[in-house]
Amino acid sequence: MSRTSSAQPDSRDTLRSGLPDRYLTPDDIAQMFGVPLETVYQWRRKRTGPPGFRVGKHVRYDPAEVGAYVAQLKNVDRVAA
Repeated sequence: MSRTSSAQPDSRDTLRSGLPDRYLTPDDIAQMFGVPLETVYQWRRKRTGPPGFRVGKHVRYDPAEVGAYVAQLKNVDRVAA
């Protein structure tokens, strides 16, 4: 008997446990930060979110750069407090 799980893990746990070793999609970023997909696209247009790059017509995010972006946000919050 095989067991399948339809429950998806909370993708925000990815930020806590380490980022995957594959390039991330805008959907991944939206799920990780708990924001609408349109917010991720607005960050990209305004250049305020994690840096992304294009592969053809697709936008991808380097997990290391996303991690650095999160660290930067945490540092800004600590300095402001």
